[in-house]
Amino acid sequence: MEYFLDVVKNKYAEFNGRARRKEYWMFTLFYLIFYYGLFALTFISDFLAFLPMILSLGLLIPSIAVGIRRMHDVDKSGWFILIPIYNLILACTEGTRGPNQYGPDPKGGDEISDIGKDDLV
Repeated sequence: MEYFLDVVKNKYAEFNGRARRKEYWMFTLFYLIFYYGLFALTFISDFLAFLPMILSLGLLIPSIAVGIRRMHDVDKSGWFILIPIYNLILACTEGTRGPNQYGPDPKGGDEISDIGKDDLV
Protein backbone atom coordinates (compact mmCIF):
# COMPACT_ATOMS: atom_id res chain seq x y z
CA MET A 1 0.00 0.00 0.00
CA GLU A 2 2.92 2.34 0.71
CA TYR A 3 4.04 2.16 -2.95
CA PHE A 4 0.56 3.10 -4.14
CA LEU A 5 0.35 6.04 -1.74
CA ASP A 6 3.89 7.16 -2.62
CA VAL A 7 3.00 7.30 -6.31
CA VAL A 8 -0.26 9.15 -5.65
CA LYS A 9 1.07 11.61 -3.04
CA ASN A 10 4.72 12.24 -3.86
CA LYS A 11 5.14 11.28 -7.51
CA TYR A 12 1.70 12.18 -8.92
CA ALA A 13 2.96 13.70 -12.16
CA GLU A 14 6.68 12.91 -12.01
CA PHE A 15 7.72 11.55 -15.39
CA ASN A 16 11.47 11.78 -14.76
CA GLY A 17 13.49 9.16 -12.95
CA ARG A 18 13.04 5.45 -12.55
CA ALA A 19 10.51 3.13 -10.90
CA ARG A 20 11.32 -0.35 -9.61
CA ARG A 21 9.24 -3.34 -10.66
CA LYS A 22 7.83 -3.54 -7.15
CA GLU A 23 6.66 0.08 -7.21
CA TYR A 24 5.01 -0.36 -10.61
CA TRP A 25 3.29 -3.66 -9.87
CA MET A 26 2.15 -2.71 -6.36
CA PHE A 27 0.61 0.47 -7.77
CA THR A 28 -1.10 -1.58 -10.47
CA LEU A 29 -2.32 -4.18 -7.96
CA PHE A 30 -3.94 -1.64 -5.63
CA TYR A 31 -5.35 0.33 -8.55
CA LEU A 32 -7.09 -2.82 -9.79
CA ILE A 33 -8.30 -3.75 -6.30
CA PHE A 34 -9.86 -0.32 -5.82
CA TYR A 35 -11.29 -0.27 -9.34
CA TYR A 36 -12.95 -3.68 -9.11
CA GLY A 37 -14.13 -2.94 -5.58
CA LEU A 38 -15.89 0.17 -6.82
CA PHE A 39 -17.12 -1.71 -9.87
CA ALA A 40 -18.71 -4.31 -7.58
CA LEU A 41 -20.60 -1.50 -5.85
CA THR A 42 -22.26 -0.62 -9.16
CA PHE A 43 -24.23 -3.88 -8.93
CA ILE A 44 -25.71 -2.67 -5.64
CA SER A 45 -26.86 0.67 -6.98
CA ASP A 46 -26.86 2.31 -10.40
CA PHE A 47 -26.25 5.60 -8.63
CA LEU A 48 -22.69 4.48 -7.82
CA ALA A 49 -21.83 3.66 -11.45
CA PHE A 50 -19.76 6.82 -11.83
CA LEU A 51 -17.26 5.89 -9.08
CA PRO A 52 -14.98 3.58 -11.15
CA MET A 53 -14.81 6.25 -13.87
CA ILE A 54 -13.84 8.94 -11.35
CA LEU A 55 -11.13 6.66 -9.93
CA SER A 56 -9.79 5.98 -13.44
CA LEU A 57 -9.71 9.66 -14.32
CA GLY A 58 -8.11 10.58 -11.00
CA LEU A 59 -5.36 7.99 -11.37
CA LEU A 60 -4.76 8.42 -15.11
CA ILE A 61 -1.77 10.76 -14.74
CA PRO A 62 -0.06 8.79 -11.93
CA SER A 63 -0.50 5.51 -13.81
CA ILE A 64 1.04 6.98 -16.95
CA ALA A 65 3.85 8.53 -14.88
CA VAL A 66 4.73 5.30 -13.07
CA GLY A 67 4.60 3.42 -16.39
CA ILE A 68 7.01 5.87 -18.01
CA ARG A 69 9.36 5.70 -15.02
CA ARG A 70 9.20 1.89 -15.25
CA MET A 71 10.31 2.07 -18.89
CA HIS A 72 13.14 4.38 -17.80
CA ASP A 73 14.29 1.75 -15.30
CA VAL A 74 14.92 -0.72 -18.14
CA ASP A 75 16.74 2.06 -20.03
CA LYS A 76 13.99 2.63 -22.60
CA SER A 77 12.13 5.76 -23.59
CA GLY A 78 8.77 6.37 -21.96
CA TRP A 79 7.14 6.09 -25.39
CA PHE A 80 7.56 2.31 -25.14
CA ILE A 81 4.43 2.17 -22.96
CA LEU A 82 2.47 2.63 -26.20
CA ILE A 83 3.66 -0.70 -27.65
CA PRO A 84 1.09 -3.25 -26.40
CA ILE A 85 2.89 -6.53 -25.67
CA TYR A 86 6.46 -5.25 -25.52
CA ASN A 87 5.64 -2.82 -22.70
CA LEU A 88 4.36 -5.73 -20.59
CA ILE A 89 7.60 -7.61 -21.23
CA LEU A 90 9.62 -4.53 -20.25
CA ALA A 91 7.50 -4.00 -17.12
CA CYS A 92 8.40 -7.54 -16.02
CA THR A 93 12.10 -7.19 -16.86
CA GLU A 94 14.63 -6.37 -14.17
CA GLY A 95 15.85 -2.79 -14.33
CA THR A 96 19.29 -1.66 -15.35
CA ARG A 97 21.78 -2.09 -12.50
CA GLY A 98 23.47 1.11 -11.49
CA PRO A 99 22.74 4.52 -12.93
CA ASN A 100 21.51 4.90 -16.50
CA GLN A 101 20.62 7.90 -18.65
CA TYR A 102 17.34 8.39 -16.73
CA GLY A 103 18.79 8.53 -13.24
CA PRO A 104 20.30 6.54 -10.39
CA ASP A 105 19.27 2.99 -9.57
CA PRO A 106 16.06 3.10 -7.48
CA LYS A 107 17.28 0.07 -5.53
CA GLY A 108 20.10 2.25 -4.26
CA GLY A 109 23.00 0.26 -5.64
CA ASP A 110 25.44 1.85 -8.01
CA GLU A 111 28.33 0.26 -9.83
CA ILE A 112 31.03 1.78 -7.62
CA SER A 113 29.47 0.68 -4.33
CA ASP A 114 28.90 -2.85 -5.67
CA ILE A 115 32.62 -3.23 -6.44
CA GLY A 116 33.73 -1.72 -3.16
CA LYS A 117 35.70 1.43 -2.61
CA ASP A 118 38.79 -0.46 -1.41
CA ASP A 119 38.98 -2.36 -4.71
CA LEU A 120 39.36 0.86 -6.71
CA VAL A 121 42.82 1.69 -5.30
